[in-house]
Amino acid sequence: MELKRCDWVNTDPLYIAYHDEEWGKPLTDDLKLFELLMLEGMQAGLSWYTVLKKREGFREAFDGCDPEKIVQYGDDKVEELMQNEGIVRNRLKIKGVITNAQVYQQICREEEGGFAGYLWSFVGGKPVVNHWKSRAEVPATTPQSDQMSKALKRKGMKFVGSTICYAFMQASGMVDDHALDCFCRTSGAVQES
Repeated sequence: MELKRCDWVNTDPLYIAYHDEEWGKPLTDDLKLFELLMLEGMQAGLSWYTVLKKREGFREAFDGCDPEKIVQYGDDKVEELMQNEGIVRNRLKIKGVITNAQVYQQICREEEGGFAGYLWSFVGGKPVVNHWKSRAEVPATTPQSDQMSKALKRKGMKFVGSTICYAFMQASGMVDDHALDCFCRTSGAVQES
């Protein structure tokens, strides 16, 4: 019997593995959340599949997505990254990652629970389990993603609009938007929408 998956998953093994092993699973590691949020920002205007195929290149080009190293990047590094075909070569997005690494450090210093605690506070510290009957019902934004976006922008982050924040919340497991018949769906509601 074939496993039922969300209807947005294509047949590429990379995409299937991403859906089955990562998407929607609660993520609480500061650095992994930072990487995922930066990838979501890189995705703006592109398909997630495009970014997923470039994720390893992104990790390599951005020193393992280590904010401590990224905050040191200057103009020479930006120019080097602009020549790297293994990543999304958009100057504003690249500079946004550098700015976001600085804000990440600030959040880790100032917020109880670090970056993860701060981000998870927008969903009350536990996953929101939604019960959409079809993919068409899934919103692009929610009040929680609006709040997260506004808060991150106030702190100075770039490429963190509400749609990006909601996609990030889905990917990081802050929100469970797996289809009702998807085998990855959370069993039992933690928090209903």
